[in-house]
Amino acid sequence: MTRKTLWITGTATPVLIAVLVLLAGSRSVRASDQASAASAAVKIDNFVFGPQTITVPVGTTVTWTNNDDIPHTSVSTDGVFKSKVLDTDEKFSYTFTKAGTYPYYCTIHPKMTGKVVVQ
Repeated sequence: MTRKTLWITGTATPVLIAVLVLLAGSRSVRASDQASAASAAVKIDNFVFGPQTITVPVGTTVTWTNNDDIPHTSVSTDGVFKSKVLDTDEKFSYTFTKAGTYPYYCTIHPKMTGKVVVQ
């Protein structure tokens, strides 16, 4: 019994070459070509926001994580963002879409303060 395949008969060779040439000439999109959302982290620990001041570009999502054994909040003094009460290991995120300086504090412990500078 004889097997005929396109590879043996050679009829697929020109088609295969044409496909390879088209693919080789096309521009592929790499991960570095795509805009990626920036992110930054603030840790809440031992009654401190760390870092106390963080500078990020517009479009950055900042995530606060409560690493303390007691509840805390992260609330903008200008009313821009407001977390719920965060228990241990809970997180709150906010995406900054406008440049500016955003001071914040913990409503439970008002001496805990921080600042996000968006450029």
